[in-house]
Amino acid sequence: MRAWQRLDCELDAWRASGQRATLWCRDDDACRDSPALRRLFGIARANDVPVALATIPAALESSVVDAVLEFGIASVLQHGYAHRNHAPPDGKSCELSARRPADITISELMQGRCRLAQAFGGRFINVLVPPWNRINPEIMARLAEAGFHGVSTFGPRSAAWAAPGLAQCNTHVDLIAWRRDRAFIGSDRAIDRLVGHLKARRERSADPLEPSGILTHHLDLDDAAWEFLAQLMARTRAHDAVTWLDARTAFAPAGDPEPPVISVRSA
Repeated sequence: MRAWQRLDCELDAWRASGQRATLWCRDDDACRDSPALRRLFGIARANDVPVALATIPAALESSVVDAVLEFGIASVLQHGYAHRNHAPPDGKSCELSARRPADITISELMQGRCRLAQAFGGRFINVLVPPWNRINPEIMARLAEAGFHGVSTFGPRSAAWAAPGLAQCNTHVDLIAWRRDRAFIGSDRAIDRLVGHLKARRERSADPLEPSGILTHHLDLDDAAWEFLAQLMARTRAHDAVTWLDARTAFAPAGDPEPPVISVRSA
């Protein structure tokens, strides 16, 4: 069965079961306006799909603030503080590492949160996206006291709450093969991963309430990845069993009634 047909069949199964497949899109490493960022916003707006823009506070330029306000389809999350690697030389890249004193890391994160809140106003949501999707457990446990309400990494969540007061909503399909020259992973592999998470949710082997997350990095997408993303948004947006969530809805407290979905299409 062709890849897109597999996705259609899975979404049809959601419809037949009387459920809605929820999706969300997180884009990482934003700090300035660029043709790639505008391409992302253009595709998202054309398909009425909200985007959560994980933004690096220490590298923030006013141009990205202007772009977010101009297009009006993105919410803003916090992508660490400076996206700098503080792991040991032989360790995996990690900014929020146990190698640094936790108080210093928390202080930086709070500074970054204040900067993004001042720059983006109501577009900013108090959600932390750890660079490289890695975070020291001690830092995770202190995020709520630092003013964060949510956290997003990669892979199916083990619980809706990462720590007391800290909702968790992850991404599950990364479009880039980082160890293969940052090339697009390919339509078959991307759809297989998306269908796999959707099926696991539908069959209750994964948390059925965690939206399936698409992870993009606008500065690193090649033409094949852009084409896939546009097709994915268009096809799923047209299916009557799919809802694309904005980040505020995706991070709504677990167990609360589902809030209304905010449309991003202009009147």
